[in-house]
Amino acid sequence: MSTYGSFPGSRPRRLRTTPAMRRMVAETRLHPSDLILPAFVREGISEPLAVSAMPGVVQHTRDTLRKAAVEAVAAGVSGIMLFGVPADENKDARGTAGTEPDGILQLAIRDVKAEVGDELVIMSDLCLDEYTDHGHCGVLDEHGRVDNDATLERYAEMAQVQADAGVHVVGPSGMMDGQVGVVRDALDETGHEDVSILAYTAKYTSAFYGPFREAVASSLQGDRKTYQQDPANARESLRELALDLEEGADMVMVKPAGPYLDILYRVAQAVDVPVAAYQISGEFAMIEAAAEKGWIERERAILETLLGIKRAGADTILTYWATEVAGWLNAER
Repeated sequence: MSTYGSFPGSRPRRLRTTPAMRRMVAETRLHPSDLILPAFVREGISEPLAVSAMPGVVQHTRDTLRKAAVEAVAAGVSGIMLFGVPADENKDARGTAGTEPDGILQLAIRDVKAEVGDELVIMSDLCLDEYTDHGHCGVLDEHGRVDNDATLERYAEMAQVQADAGVHVVGPSGMMDGQVGVVRDALDETGHEDVSILAYTAKYTSAFYGPFREAVASSLQGDRKTYQQDPANARESLRELALDLEEGADMVMVKPAGPYLDILYRVAQAVDVPVAAYQISGEFAMIEAAAEKGWIERERAILETLLGIKRAGADTILTYWATEVAGWLNAER
C-alpha cells in the first residue's frame, strides 16, 4: 500500500488540465500582426494562375493582388512581400525589367499602395533572379559566374525604383557581399531615408525552394551554391549578421525557417532589431501534400510549425498561410 509521501508533489500536468488553463500559461502566442504574406504578381495575365506545387497560391493579376492586400488588412496581417513575375520575353541577362519604373513589381507596389495605403507594410523582393534569362540573382561575368560588385550596382538601381514606387521596406535577397550597405546608400542618396531594409541575413541554399521556382517562373540554370549559405554552416550566419547590422539593416531574416530553427534562435539571441523568418514554399508544400493525403491534421500542423518558428525567436513570419491563419486566430479571440 502506497503512502502519501510516495506521490509526486510537483505535477506540471496541473497546468494542462483545461483549454483555459493552457491558454493562460502559454509561453508563446501567435497574433495576426506577427504574419507577413508573400504574394506573386505576373505581368500580362487576365486571370490568376494557380501554382501547382502550392495549393491555394496563385500568380496574381494586378487586380487580384489588390484584393489579396485588402483581405490581408481585414485579417490583421501586418505586411505583404511582393514578388514580380515578368513576361518571358522581357527577361534578359541584366534583369532590365527589375529596374524599369513601369516594371511589374513597381506597378504592383503602386497598386497596393493606392489600395491600402499605410494600413499594410508593403515590402518588395530586391533581387534580379525573377528578371534574368539565366535565373541567377545577379549579373554574370564572362565566365558565367555571378559578378558580386556589378550586381550591387543593379541592386542600387532596384532600390531606387522600388522606393520611388512607394514601398515601405525593401528586402535584398541575393546574398551578395555588401548588398545592405549599397542599398542603404542608394536609398539615402535619393531621398528615401525612411524606407527600411529587411536583410536576408542567413539565406541558405536549400532543396525546399523548388515550388517557389514555379511561382516566379524561374529560368535558373545551375545552382546558387556560390552565394547562398551552405546548410552545413552555422557560425557563418553570425558573421553575415554582423555585417548586415554594420551596413544598416533595420530588420534581419533567416530563410528557410523550419530546417534552420537553430540558426533563427542564435540570431534572435544576438540582436536587438526585429527578426523575421520565412516559412518557404517547400515547407508549405509538404504540409499541404500530407494533409491532402489525410496523413496529418492540416490546421494543427500549420499552427504547430508557426508556433515553433515564433518560439525559436522570430518576431515576424513570412508564410503563404498568413491571411488564412490570421482568420483562425481572430476567430479564437
